Amino acid sequence: MQTPPLVFERLVVAGVGLIGGSFAAALKAAGVVRHVVGVGRSAASLEQAKELGLIDEIQSDWAAALKGADLLLLAMPVGQMSSVMAALAPHLEAQTLVTDAGSTKADVIEAIYTHLGEHIANVVPAHPIAGAEKSGPAAATAELYRGRKVVLTPLPENAPHAIDMVRAAWAACGAQMFQMSPQEHDRVFAAVSHLPHLLAFGLVHDLAGRANAEQLFKYAASGFRDFTRIAGSHPEMWRDICVANRQALLAELDAYLAELAWLRALLIQSDGTGLEKLFTEASEARNAWAAGQ
Repeated sequence: MQTPPLVFERLVVAGVGLIGGSFAAALKAAGVVRHVVGVGRSAASLEQAKELGLIDEIQSDWAAALKGADLLLLAMPVGQMSSVMAALAPHLEAQTLVTDAGSTKADVIEAIYTHLGEHIANVVPAHPIAGAEKSGPAAATAELYRGRKVVLTPLPENAPHAIDMVRAAWAACGAQMFQMSPQEHDRVFAAVSHLPHLLAFGLVHDLAGRANAEQLFKYAASGFRDFTRIAGSHPEMWRDICVANRQALLAELDAYLAELAWLRALLIQSDGTGLEKLFTEASEARNAWAAGQ
């Protein structure tokens, strides 16, 4: 891999919440960025990010924000990516590298080809596998990506230098770097990320709508807390992810419904042996995965 520059002189972060703010904080902590510009929808969030030292400058004008930029991170919900790319495209300079933090890739890449085609050599899609149920600049931390996975999904038109530099930027945050195709990415994360979030939101919504919801939540303990923690995540972000990756997510949901149907059949039959066999296989698979983390 090519050695990264000692310093990115000017980093622009579009979306200064947990993901974008943590990227800026991590690169600052690593000493590889000199000046950070924040762009976003919320003036209050931008002001908070500046007060926290995540960014050094607030800009509402893309021409001013991108002037002389070395690196641009797109860290807004994926549903906003296309309109943001359309707005910034006329002001993107030839030397500026672009990456994103979108949890889905097919839709983001479609927007890249539509709006950033002239700059495609320098636009390298990515997905940091890091997050929390909290959001906003106050949740950002320089440690968020340390030891966590970041998946690059490079495009055929990407310049090798651009891939190397984007990889180096994420690695400077302390991340472990991986690479896969956009299609494989969306299939994998439909199963292990998007489906679990959908299920957690769905369970909490179901219980909250019941007449005895107060009683149910009163007696919920650690098992419920662990299973539903991610239902506290950013609703807009997860709305966009589920809609963007709906085909892969529907396939995973159908597979899960088949599993639930099998569990229901075992319960109807009072098949303790079958349940224990299924639980044992699941427990062994989960423990093996956890031991490898």
